[in-house]
Amino acid sequence: MNQILVLLMAASFILTSCKTSFSQKKTQAHMATEIDNSATSLTLDAVERFNAAFNRHDVDAVMNAMTEDCIFENTNPQPDGTRLVGADAVRAYWGKFFAANPDAIFETEEIFATGDRCVVRWIYRKTKEGKPWHLRGVDIFKVRNGKVAEKLAYVKG
Repeated sequence: MNQILVLLMAASFILTSCKTSFSQKKTQAHMATEIDNSATSLTLDAVERFNAAFNRHDVDAVMNAMTEDCIFENTNPQPDGTRLVGADAVRAYWGKFFAANPDAIFETEEIFATGDRCVVRWIYRKTKEGKPWHLRGVDIFKVRNGKVAEKLAYVKG
């Protein structure tokens, strides 16, 4: 009888330990999800702030939305585009780009994020040779401390 009592006590202890461990892991997973959701929300906010500044052609606001060590990969020239590193290089590019494309806008078709990463599927519209013109593509963003650290652009066709 004592052996049965000892076994029951041991089983009870094991079940209690497992329940506590499971509860702690569940709490840790919930906390991680809350942190991920918070980071995702900050990432979406940063990218939307960047996109709004871009569509206003506001170089200062675009650069305020980017980190000092930002990276921008353009789509031209094909096939790999141009990689610009650092705020000075990226600022110079945006200044020239907005001057050369005064009516250019990006329309977001879809946006989604997880953690510090965001993908935007877009249509780029402007006037080319006096006629409406558009191009479709995707940007992959990396956000750090509420600012765009990377913007990697890809196009269809």
